[in-house]
Amino acid sequence: MFEYLGVLIAVILGLALTHLVSGLARLIHERRTVKVWWPHVLWSINMIIYVLGIWFGMFWWNSLKEWSIQEFFFITGYCTVIYLLASLLYPPEFPDHLSCERHFFDNKAWFFSIQILAFLLDIPETVAKSTAHLRDVPREYVFYIPIILAICVVGLANHNRRVQAALPVAWLLATLCYLTLTSLDKIVSG
Repeated sequence: MFEYLGVLIAVILGLALTHLVSGLARLIHERRTVKVWWPHVLWSINMIIYVLGIWFGMFWWNSLKEWSIQEFFFITGYCTVIYLLASLLYPPEFPDHLSCERHFFDNKAWFFSIQILAFLLDIPETVAKSTAHLRDVPREYVFYIPIILAICVVGLANHNRRVQAALPVAWLLATLCYLTLTSLDKIVSG
């Protein structure tokens, strides 16, 4: 069953990744008419890391032998939310003289709200993998999720340009620490 679902996961997350990478490429190609804002570029990089991390994490489901329709819809829905999150960073068509900062602030509430939803969906997905004995919940996860959710809540509530510029840096540092610590934990325990 996972092979079937894996194709759908690959399509949805592949579209998210394609949207992000295409957006960054368009910034390069249209650099003379686009006003680039570095926090927006960093959010793009963060979301690429996030999509790839989720895509990697989905492979654990490969060991689940029996699937319910609820599990199928949940995983598909979760991936769809991640695609929606990625799609908010770049418009489908670049208007003349796009300001990335303006575009980000115009979509800020949606971006952080959907990011909160994605991380809230990550909790039951991660616990379900543990319950099904596919993967233990990393102990660092208990610290990582509240930190990321706090970053998102601050982003949702705050309109200050400097705070908004600090948030993608904080998100990246938290994520890199989480990935590094969980990797070191595997090396030490392996």
